[in-house]
Amino acid sequence: MLFASPGIDTAAPKATRIDLFSAATPQMRAFHVTWLAFFVCFFAWFAAAPLMPLIKAEFALSKDQIANINIAAVAVTILVRLVVGPLCDRFGPRRTYTWLLLIGAIPVFGLAFAQTYETFLFFRLAIGAIGASFVITQYHTSVMFAPNVVGTANATVGGWGNAGGGAAQSLMPLVVAALVGLGVEHAFGWRAAMFVPGVAMLAMAFVYARYTQDTPQGDIVDLRAAGIELDGGKATGMAIFRRAAANYRTWMLAATYGACFGVEIFIHNIAASYYVDRFGLSLTNAGLAAGIFGGLALFARALGGIASDRIALSKGLDGRALLLFALMLGEGVGLVLFGHAGSVTLAILAMTMFGLFTHMACGATYALVPFIDRKALGGVAGLIGAGGNIGAVAAGFLNKASATPQQCLIVLGYVVAGTAVCALAVRFSATHKSNERALLDAALDARRTSDRSVNGALPA
Repeated sequence: MLFASPGIDTAAPKATRIDLFSAATPQMRAFHVTWLAFFVCFFAWFAAAPLMPLIKAEFALSKDQIANINIAAVAVTILVRLVVGPLCDRFGPRRTYTWLLLIGAIPVFGLAFAQTYETFLFFRLAIGAIGASFVITQYHTSVMFAPNVVGTANATVGGWGNAGGGAAQSLMPLVVAALVGLGVEHAFGWRAAMFVPGVAMLAMAFVYARYTQDTPQGDIVDLRAAGIELDGGKATGMAIFRRAAANYRTWMLAATYGACFGVEIFIHNIAASYYVDRFGLSLTNAGLAAGIFGGLALFARALGGIASDRIALSKGLDGRALLLFALMLGEGVGLVLFGHAGSVTLAILAMTMFGLFTHMACGATYALVPFIDRKALGGVAGLIGAGGNIGAVAAGFLNKASATPQQCLIVLGYVVAGTAVCALAVRFSATHKSNERALLDAALDARRTSDRSVNGALPA
């Protein structure tokens, strides 16, 4: 049976700590399996990006056709992210993620059989659906972890998963190079390489179904069947979506996420080709250079969440929003410097700078998401996640309309800096802040109690 019931434990609390080297609890199993699933999805999503110089040559693609492919890769994700949030609220992240992995693997395999620009564009569009995995990842950790660590949990799983994009930039050219070294043609090599992420997605679908559950108490479908009320109450589907859409904070964070995560996936799409065309690097070296940007996600996104959780201890929710504002300003400045860089060395340094701020801003954004509206978490996460892809699509059109990629990057930097104002617009009522502070204090008390029981003494 694919979805065996984990049972119901109504007394099970959210985790107040992250036991990184443990998988003994449902919370930590969800933590590790969800970041690994997101890593595989992100790897598959951008597996073709570093191979575009080969694909461009084979299909004789024009600049506009390449821009269309890059836009297609992120466009459909907008719609799917809007859908999967409410699906998580209704069916749970376990079932939603498993089916996304299974269905999403189909176009990944299909890309390997593309023989024309049109079929390649179609499968690249369809692959974009797996980008919705991010919403499920954030949903799952949001319902598993308490307010004192949920920002860190969300940012860490998001960052480690996002590193799949950097891994794809570095590893896919090496896979192709290894196959070519064995004597195969380039046209067959890049196609064979696409089977690596496809098979990995099928394997992760089994792992997700087998080793996770929706909440600390059990699966959402089981809890509802037993008449146990969830955080979202009895509302499901469109009711939750409408509630999320009616909250102006959702749209402010959707805008900021478009300016940080949107930029992130835009860079994943163009980075390798940019280093080849602008600085004349080889495919392998360009992939390694582009991989630096994705590799920052291993720690930078988590750093954004950790910083948000720490500042919330003294400054509350307003402190989280102020941190996001500062990070986005830094991202905008770094993008402008990247666009002006005239050498490979300066470009990599500038990319590393703005990449650090970009990933941290992504982590700080989703460190705020669980506090927007607890009764519409899936809808909030889905809308904000969709905002990220709208930003990527907008960046793609800007690149298409720009005379050069450098001009696009500079304009994008100014737009990001301006969008930082949206973070300052995220404000909460005194009652909202008081309620969230009470939940935070309760989580901290629970952690202190746990520390005493484990250590037999007061924690430091």
